[in-house]
Amino acid sequence: MRPMTYGLFALSVAALSVAVAGPVLAQSAPPAGQTEGAWKPPRSALSSAIPTLAEDTALQAAVASEARPVADRARDAARHPYESLTFWGLTPGMTVVEIEPGGASWWRHILEPYAAGTGGRYVPVNRPLESMGVAEGSADLILVARAFHNWARDGRTQPYLQAFYKALKPGGVLAVEQHRSAEGLNVADVASTGYVPESYVIREARNAGFVLEARSELNANPRDDHDHPFGVWTLPPVRRSAASDDPAAPRLSAEERAAFDAIGESDRMTLRFRKPE
Repeated sequence: MRPMTYGLFALSVAALSVAVAGPVLAQSAPPAGQTEGAWKPPRSALSSAIPTLAEDTALQAAVASEARPVADRARDAARHPYESLTFWGLTPGMTVVEIEPGGASWWRHILEPYAAGTGGRYVPVNRPLESMGVAEGSADLILVARAFHNWARDGRTQPYLQAFYKALKPGGVLAVEQHRSAEGLNVADVASTGYVPESYVIREARNAGFVLEARSELNANPRDDHDHPFGVWTLPPVRRSAASDDPAAPRLSAEERAAFDAIGESDRMTLRFRKPE
């Protein structure tokens, strides 16, 4: 991580043009025995298009609903809810479990009304090792959004993934959205910043029995260099500008704050795993 500064800094952003490459393709997982960081996930199947699945008007309505908080809807351009949920394979009538939805419940404001309106079920779960909220082998889809960095810091990743595996039906989907660090970094060094390598998530999921079915660059952000004074929380929507709430604590300058705001939300991996039939 770069040394902490509060003066003007130079922020270099490489321009990158993402071409629409048709449907998102399945990607291979790292060969068995390779160490973390030794394998870089391929990026030959970039797509910013909606995956080529049947249109879901109920999902479109849930995303567009004015019942969603205004602040939630303002983030749709960064989080691509319709495209992401379509990529993960959400369909009417599913039993959907969201892990640690948090106080903001961003995904819940879409998934809960969608499930209620399509004959499905939405189940929020905050303590997976105590209860998954559903009978074993009954969930169609489990969503994990922005949580792996927390679990990596205290050894919860593998126990949680094993609990998800048991809760899913054969053929069920584990959907992942996670802040993505550069490859080749030690998870123990970067997890506290909110980011983890994509290869770490893939390896841990495979070790729990899941198969990586597909990955997408829907939520990639090439402006994010993953290296910020207050970790991922420096960026929107949190926009942390000081190490503490103490008014005397050094703060980012107006120029620095504007530069981080211009990056937008984090660079994120979007992965779809499946429990084998």
